[in-house]
Amino acid sequence: MKLTGAEIMMECLVKEGVDTIFGYPGGAIMPVHDAMLKYPVHHILTRHEQGASHAADGYARASGKVGVAIATSGPGATNLVTGIATAMMDSVPIVCITGQVPVHLIGGDAFQEVDVTGVTLPITKHNYLVTSVEEIPEVVREAFHIARSGRPGPVLIDFCKNAQLGEMEFEYPEGEVSLLGYHPPERAPKADLEEAVKLIEAAERPVILAGHGVQMSGAMEELRMFATKTNTPVAMTLLGLGSLPASDPLSLGMMGMHGEAYANEAIQNSDLLLAFGMRFDDRVTGLLSTYAPKAKKIHVEIDATEVHKNVAVDLPLMGDLKNVLTDIIPMLDEYDHPQWMSEIAEWKAETKERSIMSWRDDGKLYTAHAIRALWNATEGDSLVVTGVGQHQMWAAQYYEFEKPYRLLTSGGAGTMGYGVPAALGAWFAKKEEDVWLIDGDGSFQMTQSELATLVQEGANVKIALMNNSFLGMVRQWQEFFFDKRYAATPITGPDFVKLAEAFGVPAKRVEKPEDAMDAIKFAQETPGPVLIEFRVEMEEAVYPMVPAGAPLNEMLRRPIQEE
Repeated sequence: MKLTGAEIMMECLVKEGVDTIFGYPGGAIMPVHDAMLKYPVHHILTRHEQGASHAADGYARASGKVGVAIATSGPGATNLVTGIATAMMDSVPIVCITGQVPVHLIGGDAFQEVDVTGVTLPITKHNYLVTSVEEIPEVVREAFHIARSGRPGPVLIDFCKNAQLGEMEFEYPEGEVSLLGYHPPERAPKADLEEAVKLIEAAERPVILAGHGVQMSGAMEELRMFATKTNTPVAMTLLGLGSLPASDPLSLGMMGMHGEAYANEAIQNSDLLLAFGMRFDDRVTGLLSTYAPKAKKIHVEIDATEVHKNVAVDLPLMGDLKNVLTDIIPMLDEYDHPQWMSEIAEWKAETKERSIMSWRDDGKLYTAHAIRALWNATEGDSLVVTGVGQHQMWAAQYYEFEKPYRLLTSGGAGTMGYGVPAALGAWFAKKEEDVWLIDGDGSFQMTQSELATLVQEGANVKIALMNNSFLGMVRQWQEFFFDKRYAATPITGPDFVKLAEAFGVPAKRVEKPEDAMDAIKFAQETPGPVLIEFRVEMEEAVYPMVPAGAPLNEMLRRPIQEE
């Protein structure tokens, strides 16, 4: 059967299971959009290409499938870059397809020509420049295989227009994809597992560090079994939240710069750290030279480049986390650490006294209280997407996650503007779920144009907008370390209720704590997208906070409220 390159691209995408594509058309990708009309694929027209890449990212995180974004050449392609970098940092499988000028014009500064493979080389797992129609089938198969296998990540296909318009006889290639030199490890050697068992047996103060890899591997049950059998408490990274239910007695909640104080204390006082699918990011370690100084360290990792990169470890276990845990659990005896758990319980009790949730009601509306109201109203069972900033940290702290795949947020890149488009993508992946976006006024304004996309698609996304009229996280640093010199952090915005209504989104404003539940109920009962603006306290800070360059357990703490 003779097809154009654009049609072959669509045939291959459908074979890969793609039924949803986020994108924006243009001259250099027009043949693919035209061919798309012949296939059972829904194209979502975002209002900016950055929105398309974040939406593909949100779709991938929520669905477990590969997300797909498409854009034209030049500025269309470069507008995808922020979303590609976000996916790379958080190991999210997306494939981005960009148009490119015909091959004979490459290098001539043609209209809307940019070397996008060169631009994205450092922020993709792999990328391709397709210059002929014959290359398309294998390139697409390889791209999806690379994106979803091993440590997942973004792959870009730059698609020359002559290859889109060219024709050839097409038959979909069968068989498994095999790439020379690309063989992600599946299982750790038995000798390494035996060495790990010895370290676990000798430990008296162990801590598990559960990262994004737990959920990407689908190893939540194995994590629970390991932790329970060895009586080991579990601290989670931001992207690891939900890997173990927040209510589990072994859960230490989030670790790191804005993590739970008792989680950081436990890490610093441990004698064995078991890092499961996490990469010792600077936001979770604090000052490296003082990080967990007495602890032996076991690192279960599928990406060899992450081992010893930030923290030298005593024993790497290379392989897929689910497989490694499945193999090691039967080798372990049951252990108990009563003295260690008692010490952690004391730290937990002291932390509870400092919680803003224990403060008496002063009539003010705090972001933490608004998020806890949302948690209560949704019974803690929503799919939560966030932007980036203080609201993101408060969501991690006060929306307690009992299930995996329930928090979608930009961790490694910290990308403001992630929220609205990622929530759009999440809804397309999980239309049966209750999808809430928790966003801040600064982050929201970066991609608020995607409200139009929510309306056009009828996306049932509810938005809790925390408006403090500041770029809050930067303001907090200025308060603590720059003598309250608020340079470029006060931010004005539109009347968000009127703005939402102008887009066709029903909206309400909340200024008092007692009005929060009624507004949330209004959103829940109203079909389609809804925005609730919470006018929260302007200069509230996220606690605890580990200052830059400080040891992990030297935190700025919320004072205990005096009676």
